[in-house]
Amino acid sequence: QLTMSLNSSTLVNEENAQGPKRNIECLESLELQTPSSFQDNPLQQLQLASQEVLEKAKKSGRSKCPRCNSSRMFYCYTCFVPVETVPTKEIPTVKLPLKIDIIKHPNETDGKSTAVHAKLLAPDDVTIYKYPCIPEYEEKRHEIALIFPGPNSVSVKDIAFHLQKYAKKGVCASDDDCSREPLLKQAKIEPEEEKKPNECISSSRSEGTSLKKIIFIDSTWNQTNKIITDERLQGLLQIELKTRKTCFWRHQKGKPDTYLSTIEAIYYFLVDYHQEILKESYKGQYDNLLFFFSFMHTLIKDAKCCAGKE
Repeated sequence: QLTMSLNSSTLVNEENAQGPKRNIECLESLELQTPSSFQDNPLQQLQLASQEVLEKAKKSGRSKCPRCNSSRMFYCYTCFVPVETVPTKEIPTVKLPLKIDIIKHPNETDGKSTAVHAKLLAPDDVTIYKYPCIPEYEEKRHEIALIFPGPNSVSVKDIAFHLQKYAKKGVCASDDDCSREPLLKQAKIEPEEEKKPNECISSSRSEGTSLKKIIFIDSTWNQTNKIITDERLQGLLQIELKTRKTCFWRHQKGKPDTYLSTIEAIYYFLVDYHQEILKESYKGQYDNLLFFFSFMHTLIKDAKCCAGKE
């Protein structure tokens, strides 16, 4: 039986939202969330780029996708580009410390998934695949992890230890092959952590830098079984996230509020990775991954308030 903690959230409850509602002009001073504590209000503390471009786009309404000419709000969820009223140069770009693959369930509605936010905001580091068209990961499993709360999942802080075990099992062909792998980050190495040459891990590499890619599943919890049981994902290290509450406006019915949307899961993983693997203080480096999410959250919150639902 799966451990249903926040992480399951990871599995993304993209029972998602319809696009943001337009022409919402009320309650300008409305707070982002009703609760007052930071734990219940994580979006209030984000260090975001100016969202003025989204405010302008909201007032002008839907616009054309520059590639497929479809009418969209803010961005095209099939072409992964902003619409004509949202200049690309005014959208922040986030550089990630590793690559991210998002595997999208074929039954997930494109317009209801927050996975596209990651591609829009970190285009060089994020790739979205629609299942069953996914890569073969077996040869690279010593540098890849899957976000999934399975019975054998480990915490973010334990990633390095477990990936080393994969390398020791002979995933690398030779010491030279391993040492030629590009480094993501040089972290502190204690003397006792030095590696032996025959361990197939270069002694010059820092703990945790063997991780090159992280995989997320973009699906409702009930749909994940089809993907997680795919033979191409078997044997990958599975990671379970810390428990956090979702701010997603279209939450899966009957599921706990620790089930995150896809973009939330990506964001929180990166924050944990930055602190626990790179060993650096977090100063908002990945906050702009929630650039669209936070804006749409406010729109939906305001719309519900105007409709008397709050």
